Amino acid sequence: MNKETEHAGLLKEIESCTACGLCQGRTNAVPGEGNLNARLMIIGEGPGANEDAEGRPFVGRAGKLLEQMLDSIDLTREQVYIANIVKCRPPQNRAPKEEESEMCLPFLLRQIELVNPDVILLMGATALNNYIDKKLKITKTRGQWLTRDGRPVMATFHPAALLRDPNKNPAAFKDMLAVDRKLKGK
Repeated sequence: MNKETEHAGLLKEIESCTACGLCQGRTNAVPGEGNLNARLMIIGEGPGANEDAEGRPFVGRAGKLLEQMLDSIDLTREQVYIANIVKCRPPQNRAPKEEESEMCLPFLLRQIELVNPDVILLMGATALNNYIDKKLKITKTRGQWLTRDGRPVMATFHPAALLRDPNKNPAAFKDMLAVDRKLKGK
């Protein structure tokens, strides 16, 4: 089976998933999207209202800021793969519960296996805690290289957090430069 066919099947599985209660409140599942041969994979927390309405990750103001962050290292949204820890919007944009994240994790792991990126960038504490370690703090861990399954992983602030607190922008853009260096083998 080729990547495109496998990806299409995975997206259908995600869109029809009813494994946890998040499916009951969704307008659309937000499975993820992007370049199946991306060298960089971005993992966020979960869909917000705009994402739920459109069925796409990182749209609205946070999506625009993510695109600016990518532009700062000469990448476009079309060159990366973007996914989330959970694929359906938690009520009132709350953080996903542990059991919700656990239900979606196999989908995310299959996406990572399919894309096979060189680098993973985790956007925010929820992505960090659910993909690496629940005990880690984003404020202490961001900007550091971690490893999972032999792959370099870095966490940075979520674009929504940057919109709420622009004082964090320099740190996040510094993290993007580190990602760029890693992608270029420096």
